[in-house]
Amino acid sequence: MKTKELAAIGFMTFALFLGAGNLIFPPLMAQQAGENWLIAIAGFLLTAVGLPALTLVVLGRLSSADRLTAALPKWMDRSFWFLVLTTLGPAFVLPRAVTVAYEMGIKPFYSGNGLMAFSAIFCALTLVLALKPGKLVDYIGKVMTPALIAMLALLAISAVVNPLGSPTAAIETYRNAPTVNGLIQGYMTLDAIAAVAFGWVIIQTIRNTGVKCNKAISYYTLRIAIIYAILMSLCYLAMGYLGATSSDIAPQATNGGEILTRYAAGEFGTLGQLLLATITLMACLTTTVGLTNANGEYYKNTYGVKFKISATVIMVLTAIISNVGLETIIKVSLPAILILCPIAISLIISTFFIHNHSTAKQRHISLSQTIVVIVATVFGSIDALNILGKLPVSMSTFAEHWLPLFSSHASWLVPVAITILISKLCRLGQKNQPSIAVN
Repeated sequence: MKTKELAAIGFMTFALFLGAGNLIFPPLMAQQAGENWLIAIAGFLLTAVGLPALTLVVLGRLSSADRLTAALPKWMDRSFWFLVLTTLGPAFVLPRAVTVAYEMGIKPFYSGNGLMAFSAIFCALTLVLALKPGKLVDYIGKVMTPALIAMLALLAISAVVNPLGSPTAAIETYRNAPTVNGLIQGYMTLDAIAAVAFGWVIIQTIRNTGVKCNKAISYYTLRIAIIYAILMSLCYLAMGYLGATSSDIAPQATNGGEILTRYAAGEFGTLGQLLLATITLMACLTTTVGLTNANGEYYKNTYGVKFKISATVIMVLTAIISNVGLETIIKVSLPAILILCPIAISLIISTFFIHNHSTAKQRHISLSQTIVVIVATVFGSIDALNILGKLPVSMSTFAEHWLPLFSSHASWLVPVAITILISKLCRLGQKNQPSIAVN
């Protein structure tokens, strides 16, 4: 693969992840962290960038996204991918991206209700771009992403050269434990689960360049993950600094979108609003194209459904569901996402430590990963119920005392880590067990 192609796929990967939500999270967190914003961002980067990058590296080692769940029972394998891609597709993330694009990109300049028309046009444009997956690098990596980076750089440089305020004292949460809360916020971006879906797109894009060797796919995926991690970290740092210096222009903001809107208007006036609108529309478009492509690749490879048919159905459903309302979409889909995220991360971690291509060890790997998924599902469900405020008080009190990281919404992590460790030790024990000679 040529260096230009590698850079273009790296840029494309960055753009696939960079949705409007990624722009909104850091400013609000940094404003609340105040003088501790850099410490909070450091924790944020570990989970918001580190986990997705690790996911891409693991998928590259497997050389195919579907091999992540190949050791699981078939019903569990199919259920996982269906739920992940449906949730990241027409059931939640795609309609949310369309709605956010309208709210931040169109609504500030249009007083009427144009969501229905906008969703139809936006989904049609997404479909046109997604129907030519071989051109994704040309569309996104070589054209849209450089333009997106240039606009983000303009906003970031203006914030550094001409800050509209200075960091203030941190609120209590970020005064006591800025790094831990940064870690939690990064985890809640849920980009780790998005990385599982984007793995379908990235690996197929690498193959489209003529790379067929599994080792080469792993090699290039690692470098693409590094490019993504560098670009996304710089973006988060820039948005964090912007948020940390926004207390004067957007005091007590309730969301990052409000901070970005006021900051852009304060720096550039009406042109700033247009700049932010363009950034939002492009960021949402690259994400919807990537997720549509991921869904299409999955249904083509798994069920033999033609890419054109599945992509069209997905976009039609997205256009319809986008008009239901963002609050309703979130209310219905959030529980599934909160449970799927720890399952996806657990699969990635377990694959990293216990995966083995040896057929002789396949039964052990299958049992290990099945147990990991069950443990992650049980404790992930407890975390999800806690976040949603549906966990009974008695159980919440018990979990607070006995489950490590329960208050950080990561009570699944220690049980999963113990399960993986036991599995690893058992495998080492089997490996070192002396063979018995038969005379």
